[in-house]
Amino acid sequence: MNTVQELIDSGLLDLYVLGQTTEPENLLVEQAAEVYPQIRLEIDAIGLSLQQYAMKHAVEPDPIIRPFLLATIDFSHRMKSGEEASIAPLLHENSVAEDYKCWLEREDMTSPEYADDVFAKILSYTPEAITAIVWLKHLAPQEVHDHEFERFLILEGTCDIQVEEETYHLVPGDYFQIPLHKSHQVIVTSPIPCKVILQRVAA
Repeated sequence: MNTVQELIDSGLLDLYVLGQTTEPENLLVEQAAEVYPQIRLEIDAIGLSLQQYAMKHAVEPDPIIRPFLLATIDFSHRMKSGEEASIAPLLHENSVAEDYKCWLEREDMTSPEYADDVFAKILSYTPEAITAIVWLKHLAPQEVHDHEFERFLILEGTCDIQVEEETYHLVPGDYFQIPLHKSHQVIVTSPIPCKVILQRVAA
């Protein structure tokens, strides 16, 4: 390329900033940037423009994904370290905390003080159901389940579960199942985190 403007107009600098150039192209751009201040300014401008675009179109991640990903990693490590796999009983309208006593009394089944708004510890996993203890400080965001039933047994604290236009007030000992295909969210109403047995069962 004979001129600085030809290099700028070629689109090569855009590809360079995106990391899509070859080694020879990288060398060409970097040598040009050392010699011509206009090239360095153009590279910086492209980088800034891409950053602003990314920020403008950023999507807020689902706050439930991270705690359950960490819980899955923790569960995997526990299994690899020799923890004996056991199957948690399926939640139903007559379930009580005592049914999960062997997990609830374990020292490692607690939420650290520094935990995020949502913290989870997986109790068991089968193709039919995943069962976890979950601590909610404020809320669980709105979602819809089409292929699994979500069931709750409240252990500590209180919460409201909003299912479409209906609100259900839950206290310790209450059981609730979210209907399929219904938008819902959980809002904590107690000054302490709402601790629940959460189970997702294949529909």
